[in-house]
Amino acid sequence: MSEAKFLRRAQAGEYLQRTFGFCTAKSLAHYAARGGGPAYRKAGGVVVYTREDLDAWALTKIGQPAVTAAGHRAMATEGDAP
Repeated sequence: MSEAKFLRRAQAGEYLQRTFGFCTAKSLAHYAARGGGPAYRKAGGVVVYTREDLDAWALTKIGQPAVTAAGHRAMATEGDAP
């Protein structure tokens, strides 16, 4: 059985939590009212999202990989070894 093309807000929040580890249905409702959230559509008055739109939005919220200062020191030390 194939997955639904559109997710309701509660399903979208669960999907984001499961896939990216952040965002809830409540947060999605806040973003829909204030802006800054993923693209959504309305179907008969019900807000729905696509996984593609959720993925694209979530990826914009995730920063670039970071290395701690300790990690930089460790890499510098390894580079100094003969």
